[in-house]
Amino acid sequence: MNIANILTRTAIFFPDAVAVVEGERNITYKQFDQESGRIAAALTQAGIRPGDHVALCAPNSYAWLAFYFGVIKAGAVAVTVASLLKKQELHPIIDDCQPKIIFTWDEKLEDLEEIRDRDYLRFIVSKSEENTFEGLLGKGHSNFKTIDRDRKDTAAVLYTGGTTGTSKGVLLSHENLQTSVHNVAFSERSVHTDRALCFLPLNHVFAQVHIMGSTVFSGGTLIVQPSFDMDKLLYAVEHLGATKVYSVPTVYIRLLALDDLEQRFASVRYCMSAAATMAAELVKAWKGRTGLDIHEAYGMTESAAMVTFNHYYRHVVGSVGTPPNLVEVQIRDLDGNILPTGQEGEICICGPNIMKGYLGKPEETAASFWGPWFKSGDIGLLDDDGYLYIVDRLKDLIITGGENVYPREIEELLYAREEVQECAVVGLSDKEYGERVVATIVPKEKQKVDPQAIKTFLKEQLASYKVPKAYIELEEMPKSNTGKILKREIKKHLAKTETQKN
Repeated sequence: MNIANILTRTAIFFPDAVAVVEGERNITYKQFDQESGRIAAALTQAGIRPGDHVALCAPNSYAWLAFYFGVIKAGAVAVTVASLLKKQELHPIIDDCQPKIIFTWDEKLEDLEEIRDRDYLRFIVSKSEENTFEGLLGKGHSNFKTIDRDRKDTAAVLYTGGTTGTSKGVLLSHENLQTSVHNVAFSERSVHTDRALCFLPLNHVFAQVHIMGSTVFSGGTLIVQPSFDMDKLLYAVEHLGATKVYSVPTVYIRLLALDDLEQRFASVRYCMSAAATMAAELVKAWKGRTGLDIHEAYGMTESAAMVTFNHYYRHVVGSVGTPPNLVEVQIRDLDGNILPTGQEGEICICGPNIMKGYLGKPEETAASFWGPWFKSGDIGLLDDDGYLYIVDRLKDLIITGGENVYPREIEELLYAREEVQECAVVGLSDKEYGERVVATIVPKEKQKVDPQAIKTFLKEQLASYKVPKAYIELEEMPKSNTGKILKREIKKHLAKTETQKN
């Protein structure tokens, strides 16, 4: 097995179909497959062997895609790293995975200068380097035969945990990736006429597996953009005929502000939200404006993306759906006991999509499992029909005066307020209560936050201990490069502000 064979197979079926749109450039599946083969051949000539690590640290591009598949065709392991990381964040990751080659962009070369002399690193690939992407294409041959690997062999390493602590390299096998790619394509009813917009970062599991992998598997077209840009997104929808839009809650919030949203999204048949759970009010507003559901899947890097999918047959607002083929979900207490239907507990997952473990961290790997069941760190519940509902992150749980408070419950209510564009509820250290509940709010344009009015509104619908003690207006929320609100950064900012006041 080799996950890169999904590209070769699709190139046999649809050789002249457009695989990638990058700016004004169209790349066919035949060209995509041949050029990734050339990269694989060039890497092999450079001494790369099966199991070797090769890192990719660059923005989305066709070159990134071709290099990624080239690495895996060569039997090597693609280590995908966020291109926006600072030097102090990047170096520990590179030293952890020890790649023999790094594919990057010129803007990153200064940050990589100090590690050029590492024993494990042979060379760097970039436009201004001796080894360039185009140069490797010229050295390789297009009839390279993809190296077969065992289904349990590692195909990719994706780093996770950087927003909450030390980053960990997640080992994903060919079987892990193949399972998720098939499940996504089947669940979304992906077909070769689809045109999928991808501006979310390809180093992340959602873009890499859920968008890229499933689109290549089903023979569709990837409209690749380096990052989010509202004008480029709308151009892709209106002029390039995007049929599938993958985004994050903050982008959907901005799109809802457009007066002519319905006309602009006329070509779109499918919308998906990633990174963070969508507030039910936003999903309903989108459906009312466009007639489209915003589908949600639940997943994580350790599950190679999809764990559950809120599908076509019975889309349930507020839920993240049911498990796809071969994936199982249980709700357990913190001692590992299985809980009955309707009870809240930790979401645990079992299936061929679950990671092999964390790179070089056997103890952390062991602590993440109950036998074959992966402990997600998320709190959820299953209803009588098997639909999963995310209650909150275990680590986001606020304990105030001995009572458990799940921020998402409060956030759902805040999003129902007309003046709220974005919000995040966090717990801050408190001498009396242990933690106190605090709401941070980004108001809509020309709107103001009235703390007393919001507090009165929440008191009518929540137990008193859940009602935030403070309401803080922010100009914007700190976010990861996938658009996820970083509550850890909010807490740090608020704690620092309190210290300065005192």
